[in-house]
Amino acid sequence: MTTIADEGYIDVDGGRVWFQIVGTGPATPLLCLHGGPGFPHDYLEPLAGLADERPVVFYDQLGCGNSERPTDPSLWILDRFVVELGQVIAALQLGRVHILGHSWGSMLLLDYALTRPQALRSLIMASPCVSVARWLTDARALLAELPAEMRDAVERHEAAGTTSAPEYRNAVHEFARRHICRLDPWPLQAERSAAKANDTIYQQMQGPSEFTFTGNLRYYEQTARLAEITLPVLWICGRDDEARPETLASYQSLIPGSELAVIQDGAHFAHLEQPARYLERIHAFLARVDGSEDGR
Repeated sequence: MTTIADEGYIDVDGGRVWFQIVGTGPATPLLCLHGGPGFPHDYLEPLAGLADERPVVFYDQLGCGNSERPTDPSLWILDRFVVELGQVIAALQLGRVHILGHSWGSMLLLDYALTRPQALRSLIMASPCVSVARWLTDARALLAELPAEMRDAVERHEAAGTTSAPEYRNAVHEFARRHICRLDPWPLQAERSAAKANDTIYQQMQGPSEFTFTGNLRYYEQTARLAEITLPVLWICGRDDEARPETLASYQSLIPGSELAVIQDGAHFAHLEQPARYLERIHAFLARVDGSEDGR
């Protein structure tokens, strides 16, 4: 097992966040941004398998996991999380860094890259959301494949505002079983993330489910700005991911030279379902970037 090189807390706007650095290799560090919002880093721990060559850095965003949990609702906005990311990079003195953003973490990564690209060596957009409108179109198409009684329950309870009802949560669970993680039971890393998640952040920023956005991210849209990204980019997802491979292919086409990897027999948590294949694709991408003078 790769040794933990450092662990502790960093002061950021609003409180303190926990971090952990695994490995001390000489290659450019990889910083990992977890999803949610509010679903901490534990489920990304397989990425520590890349620490034989480089430091792999995890941190729990403010409000979840091992980080402090302030209750001020004004903290749960994208712009503050972008500032927080910059504060983490500066405090750890990472220099130029590869960043992997998974799910919501990809939104955080993209907005950071559009404002502070000089800090980045490459972007890994893992099961990403670039456009909430496109995400919801894809999610509703997947929702239409659920049994009729579950589709009816979703429609009824969303209309009534009773999304905590058991029928609605059962539909959410079935959606997750098909398109988030198909392992049963979930791996311990994912169970730990779920136990330490902060649903208040998720509800305020996203909403009641993966297929319904009512929070402050509901109008997120950065498709038109992808052309501004000139750094190396890897798009990666599972074949059965809620982040649809076809959608990622359309995003890939907007950034010349970017790469797309689709992990067979995997969903949103493909890194847990098919860790060897997942790490192989990321390792190859990072090796190409690190081995090139201009990053391409």
